[in-house]
Amino acid sequence: MARLSRGFYEGDTVEIARALLGKFLVHRYDGVPLIGRITETEAYVGRCDKACHAYNYRRTARTETLFGPPGHAYIYFIYGMYHCLNFVTEPEGEPAAVLIRAVEPVWDTELIRRLRFGPSSGAMTAYQRKNFLNGPGKVCKGFSLSKAEDGVDLTGDTLFVCDSPADLRLSCPEITREQILTGPRIGVDYAEEARDFPWRFRLEKED
Repeated sequence: MARLSRGFYEGDTVEIARALLGKFLVHRYDGVPLIGRITETEAYVGRCDKACHAYNYRRTARTETLFGPPGHAYIYFIYGMYHCLNFVTEPEGEPAAVLIRAVEPVWDTELIRRLRFGPSSGAMTAYQRKNFLNGPGKVCKGFSLSKAEDGVDLTGDTLFVCDSPADLRLSCPEITREQILTGPRIGVDYAEEARDFPWRFRLEKED
């Protein structure tokens, strides 16, 4: 499967967050590709964004990955129970990233279901189907991602994004700007003026 190149992640974080919609997230789990279509993202830019962990270039052990080269995974742990997957963007030294908020599973959905809800969970309920991978913690659980993958190179063979994994006969429908909903990010009310930045992007759901 052809991966997005390093150059894809080097540009403007907000534009990258929008451009990731409709692309495919791939994680090779025990040799099995788990694949999902990215449907919701949020941009975080440390130099000007009080919602970013590295706002004003604050450098800590937790944020070290954000200061590294673009095209790497930044995964952090919150509330003592959830992992969140981000893609590092912009040139090295500029702390910025895109949070992957929601994914639509498209390959090995059964394994993703077992990872998300447990090996003996059985058929999903209507509530579980609606809330399958519609949050960053749910994405990481369903794709078996944790701090162990923090810093992973997104141009490698383990965790990456592609336009269309052609060998699995999956296609990436063209996304128009009319299908993209834009608004403020979730859970950043503490970030003063940054809480209103329209840096959350999601695909409009089909009827």
